[in-house]
Amino acid sequence: MIKRRKKINDESNENQERWLVSYSDFITLLFAFFVVMYAVSSVNEGKYRVLSSSLVSAFKSNSSTTSESLQLSESQPVVEFSPLQHERSNQGSLIRLTDNFNTQKVKKQEKMKGMAKNILHALEPLVKDGQVRVTQNSLGITVEINASVLFAPGQAKLAESSILSLQAVANVIKGHEHEINVEGHTDNLPINTENFPSNWELSSARASSVIRLFIDKGVESYRLTAIGYGENRPIENNETFEGRKRNRRVTVMILSTDPDNTTEIPIVEN
Repeated sequence: MIKRRKKINDESNENQERWLVSYSDFITLLFAFFVVMYAVSSVNEGKYRVLSSSLVSAFKSNSSTTSESLQLSESQPVVEFSPLQHERSNQGSLIRLTDNFNTQKVKKQEKMKGMAKNILHALEPLVKDGQVRVTQNSLGITVEINASVLFAPGQAKLAESSILSLQAVANVIKGHEHEINVEGHTDNLPINTENFPSNWELSSARASSVIRLFIDKGVESYRLTAIGYGENRPIENNETFEGRKRNRRVTVMILSTDPDNTTEIPIVEN
């Protein structure tokens, strides 16, 4: 009986100490984890230069030049960078990219403003008469031309007197990369003729007539889109004669992705 109890006690002590095995495994894995993290956080600039030189030489030189470049790179001292240095380097790169982006954005905005002023100058007599409005907003430049300047009532053929005005606009916008939407608008009075069964056809045909003239004057056709809105985009009340007159219009939209507040371009007196 005494021998049996001794054997039980030995087995109990052995079971109580088995947790040390699992604990040792855990400590070993934890140590390995931090070693790997430290290795990842350090960059060997010498090896980086070796790789960079190898790639450049492979594209620009023969195999002998590549070998010399590798020997020169391997002879340079090894420099270790800390995570803090990497962070500062990344911040500097981000700042340079942001500055470059802002510079390009300002240049694009100035370019759009210059185009708006050139169009305003070309159409200045019509602007003074209230027949043309030039504005700039987040979508780009909007040139709103009253339909009475371009077409006879119920017609989509450009009047001879409008050719020079549209040609002046074409001279400003050709050669640029901006896409251009030409929108036709009418009032809400119905139309039902052989050529134009509704205001949809009339507004679309008027927009297409302006686009054909732009193409003839050198504007690239792939940049142009004709849109007919009919009476569905009024900017004034159609209940009055003046409101309907304002709603009959052609709008030339020079598109831009740079945001800006809507401002009407003022007329500069000479």
